[in-house]
Amino acid sequence: MGSKKRSTKSEVEALEGQTDLAMDNTVSVPSGKKIKMDNKKDAEMGDGVASSSAAAGSVKPMERKKKRKQMDKERRRSVLENEEPQPKQMIVESKGNDAPDPVASSSSSSLPEFHISIFKDLASADSSVREAAVETMVSELQEVQKAFDRLENKELVEGVLKLEAQKDDGLDNCASSLRYAVRRLIRGVSSSRECVRQGFALGLTALVATIPSIKVDSLLKLIVNLLEVSSSMKGQEVRDCLLGRLFAYGAIARSDRLTKEWFSDKDTCIIKEFMSALISLASKKRYLQEPSVSIILEIVEKLPAEALFDHILEAPGVPQWFEEAVDVGNPDALLLALKIHEKTSIDSKFSKLLPNPFSPSKLFSADYLSSISNCLKESTFCQPRVHSLWSVLVNILLPDAVLQTEDAASASNSFKKHKKGRKSSSSEEEIANNVQSFCDVVIERSLLLSSHDRKHLAFDILLLLLPRLPSSFIPIALSSKVVQCLMDILSTKDSWLYKVAQHFLKELFDWVRNDDVKRVAVIVAFQKHSSGKFDCITKTKTVKDLMEEFKTETGCMLFVQNLINLFLDEGHASEEPSDQSQTTDENSEIGSIEDKDSVGIVGNADFLKGWVIESLPSVLKHLKLDPEARFRVQREILKFLSVQGLFSASLGNEVTSFELQEKFRWPKATTSTALCKMCIEQLQSLLASAQKVEEPRSLANALEPNDLGSYFMRFFSTLRNIPSVSLFRTLSDEDKQSVTKLLEMESKLYKEERNCRLGNDANKLHALRYLLILLLLQVLLRPGEFCGAASELIICCKKAFAAPDDPDSSGEDESNGDAAPELMDVLVDTLLSLLPQSSTPVRSAIEQVFRYFCGDVTDDGLLRMLRIIKKDLKPARHQEAGSEDDDDDDDLLGIEEDEDIDEAETVETADSDEQSEDSEAVVGGERDDKDPPEDSDESDGGMDDDAMFRMDTYLAQIFKEKKNQAGGETAQSQLVLFKLRVLSLLEIYLHENRGKPQVLTVYSNLAQAFVNPHTTEGSEQLGQRVWGIIQRKVFKEKKLPKDESVPLSTLESLLEKNLKLASKAFKRKKSASTLSKKKLTASLNRYKMVVSLAQNSTYWLLKIIEARNFSDAELQGVFGLLQTILEGYFGSKKSQIKSGFLKEIFKRNPRIGHQLFGFLLENCGNAKSDFRRVEALDLVVEVLKSQVPVNSNEGNLEASKKFLKSHLQSLGQLIETLVKKMPEKKSRKTEVHKCCDKIFQMITLLDLTKTFLKCLGPDTCSACESQLGPVFLKLKNLK
Repeated sequence: MGSKKRSTKSEVEALEGQTDLAMDNTVSVPSGKKIKMDNKKDAEMGDGVASSSAAAGSVKPMERKKKRKQMDKERRRSVLENEEPQPKQMIVESKGNDAPDPVASSSSSSLPEFHISIFKDLASADSSVREAAVETMVSELQEVQKAFDRLENKELVEGVLKLEAQKDDGLDNCASSLRYAVRRLIRGVSSSRECVRQGFALGLTALVATIPSIKVDSLLKLIVNLLEVSSSMKGQEVRDCLLGRLFAYGAIARSDRLTKEWFSDKDTCIIKEFMSALISLASKKRYLQEPSVSIILEIVEKLPAEALFDHILEAPGVPQWFEEAVDVGNPDALLLALKIHEKTSIDSKFSKLLPNPFSPSKLFSADYLSSISNCLKESTFCQPRVHSLWSVLVNILLPDAVLQTEDAASASNSFKKHKKGRKSSSSEEEIANNVQSFCDVVIERSLLLSSHDRKHLAFDILLLLLPRLPSSFIPIALSSKVVQCLMDILSTKDSWLYKVAQHFLKELFDWVRNDDVKRVAVIVAFQKHSSGKFDCITKTKTVKDLMEEFKTETGCMLFVQNLINLFLDEGHASEEPSDQSQTTDENSEIGSIEDKDSVGIVGNADFLKGWVIESLPSVLKHLKLDPEARFRVQREILKFLSVQGLFSASLGNEVTSFELQEKFRWPKATTSTALCKMCIEQLQSLLASAQKVEEPRSLANALEPNDLGSYFMRFFSTLRNIPSVSLFRTLSDEDKQSVTKLLEMESKLYKEERNCRLGNDANKLHALRYLLILLLLQVLLRPGEFCGAASELIICCKKAFAAPDDPDSSGEDESNGDAAPELMDVLVDTLLSLLPQSSTPVRSAIEQVFRYFCGDVTDDGLLRMLRIIKKDLKPARHQEAGSEDDDDDDDLLGIEEDEDIDEAETVETADSDEQSEDSEAVVGGERDDKDPPEDSDESDGGMDDDAMFRMDTYLAQIFKEKKNQAGGETAQSQLVLFKLRVLSLLEIYLHENRGKPQVLTVYSNLAQAFVNPHTTEGSEQLGQRVWGIIQRKVFKEKKLPKDESVPLSTLESLLEKNLKLASKAFKRKKSASTLSKKKLTASLNRYKMVVSLAQNSTYWLLKIIEARNFSDAELQGVFGLLQTILEGYFGSKKSQIKSGFLKEIFKRNPRIGHQLFGFLLENCGNAKSDFRRVEALDLVVEVLKSQVPVNSNEGNLEASKKFLKSHLQSLGQLIETLVKKMPEKKSRKTEVHKCCDKIFQMITLLDLTKTFLKCLGPDTCSACESQLGPVFLKLKNLK
């Protein structure tokens, strides 16, 4: 067993081409000792094993070893007998490390040396080292061979030196060193260690190419003999031997010896032998086929066409190989046939592999592609690499010359309007048919319906097609089945092909990045075959991201035109929907219409049309264009939405307008009402967005201003007057009259606006015009609901901008007489009546109108809006049912009437988590100012019966609307939404009326609404919104409402309520133990927010009072309020007023500290608890800081000295109380020391030390020394 293992090991070492031998020894011809050593090396290299592998099974290893020893003895003896004294000098001997380089020397002094250490460098991982080693090896062996050729008696040399490498190998005309090198290189290419195979193959190539003495036929036999596969070899050994042969054959092919052989002898058989050997090798293993064919193709490229027929196609085994290729599925045979035909145009030698006669149209015909489908399918064995066959097929399928003309044609026609039947050249049609057939048969029917590997191959082939694919062929490549397969893969992340599909999308995205034409084609293909749900099903943002890439007007116009064509196309629906096609996702922001089924959109066709409708306006979302270009794009979108959403053709599906000089088309199938409504909604959004981005009246006097609203009204009127065109729905007489009046009024306002100069009036007219336009669309969208509001709005427009000689307006004035309501009251009522049920664009237009008219809003109109905010969300009967709990809740903060804080009701809003993020954003935004400014007037203001009736009408509209909508939200939630919309108007009002007395009115009512828990019940967002408006638009506003029309008594009343609110305690209810921790936390948080509101309100009100410059006598009421708060602070342990709050009041208002300082000193000394006394010391220090500035002029110092001197006696009494009642707690004692130190410093600064010490008395001074220590001694020493 041991000998067998050694033999196997020797074979493995031979196949791996070991180069780490004892290279420091030399091979010398005359020395028997060195010959023996060389024999041992050859044995280690496996030369003997390789050459006698056929007899390895019959001869035992021990017998073979004995025979070798005997042969060595005979060889040594023959050398010694013929040895002469002179050659001994030429022998290079090496013992140990004496010789620097191992060499193989010839027996004659005339033969140069060959350094066998070069083989070690051939195995280096560094390519430059390998290349240098090859050059050295070739140059040395060339010199050896030249010297050998010059010898006259070659037989003597061969007889003298017969190395183990010089057996009968057919290399008779080669020197022994060359023969040895050839054999070793062949053995080395079978090694899989590091870079041995590459280096040895390169050496063999160079050697065969440069030394003609190496015969190719002998080399072919030697390759088979040395790399023969025996039955005793294992799998890896067999693989190494086969790959060794492959690399050896490749070396021969690249050496150009075969080409030279043919040119020297055209009847040579060596090429046929080589072909036969390669075909035989390729048939052994599947992985050898493609590299074998690549070697053959190298020869085909080098040989002339006349040589291919006899020497390649007629080689033994080749015809049979081609014959069997179709049945067994051999893609390499097909590749070889295509490449040979490309060079020779031979049709008859490939059996069924190629059509006869050959042409691209026949090659890509459905019948032929079906016949070779096995060959194409089997090309997946080399994955993840794509088989070379596909590149050849793609080059034939899409030739470069035709593609350049096609791209130029598509580029020139891409931005033109759609025309039917554009003629194309025959070559373009032929290529299109070929691509269609190829994609249909190969990709769709063969690969996509097969295994995962073949699906992977299908996407790889599409990626090969992309760089050469014209934009007009994209719909063919991205067919329905391809898109469906892509969606099925991407819909499941754990799919085996998920990363493949992701890579395909990435490459596709990169391919269309800078080409609008291709991007449009890809988007349309994806959405067309997914019924507009590609992003939803795949859970990606592919279509959304592609749509955001449009940067130019031409690209947008092209995309819009293609979407319109997609909408009008009746055959767009996918015939083979994916299993995953009904899944939805919210990832796609652009064109996502997941919820439209509830509106009535059913089926894939309507879903796709719905996506088109929603996507058209959104194209402009991320687009940055100049106003002119943007208007042109908006105009095209507006025309489409208007035609499809508002009108229908009574005769056929095409109508030509001679006035507009345009032809309008409708789908053959009647557009559903749901889709028409969608068109109207998107039309409203388009007009609203256009109104926002328009420059204010900068184009008012232009001949053709870019006014999208005006263009729409003219377009609408023109189409409405065409006999064969009618509105998409039948309107009642009242609605028709409303539409007509709206059109007329908008036209009048437009003329008035054009005649008006830049200013507020022009802005008012513009805003009213857009509201009229959007209201007209709202009438068409929801007939019968907006006629009253439309009539009232028209009346307001007439009264606001009527000409003096307008008979309509004058007649109405006369008829109404003195009882006519105020114009702004009617306008406010009209706007409020539109808010509950209007769409978002209409609400945006309402806000624009209110922005320009809010300066004229009456107090009654303002109070009417505020009453909506203060409306309780909990119905009265519910409050009575839970009256017991409500009473407890009202006692929680002990605040009467509207200022009660009902914690139990408040905590129910904690569940509105979905709205918290928005409310936080509202509170945190627009923090413009650092100082918190102003507050409000309380005027609740009564409302007359008519006003209350109108208010109840608004609320009744809300309840009626939600009651009619089955499954909709509750009326209470709708009231919350209505309040939020009114709050938006109030925020605009505060912004536009900064510093006016009405700000106090708004503040007072909003504060009451915030404090009352029933006002914001069930909606945390509503409470946060009120809080945010008060903070941003009231407290942080620089302009204060300091108008003298607001009496001081009003400010005092507000101040009293806020001080009372800030001092109330947080009381737990008796039922608090049954509340959850979450509700208790929410209750406490709301209490803190109410206290914070009261504190900020106090600061703001005091700031207003200070800005009015009242005298001290007038402010006695204010001083009295604060003195009352201080009395409660010192007199009651339950007082929740914070010392920090009082300290901030004294800091911001030094006048108050000046007036209350004596009272503060007295009460601080008489405080009932040490805690309150020590805490109040901060207030004393704060007042002293404000009255005794550190950096003051002499005048201020005298005033400060006078102030402090008047209070020295009280201050001494306070110090006396502190030292005699020193707190026991260490932290409080430390605080007393700090405050006393600060007081003493101020006394020292004003030079009142002596006076102060006299006020203390000796007993107090002794107590101060004992209790205060160094703090007091420092003051005393300064005396």
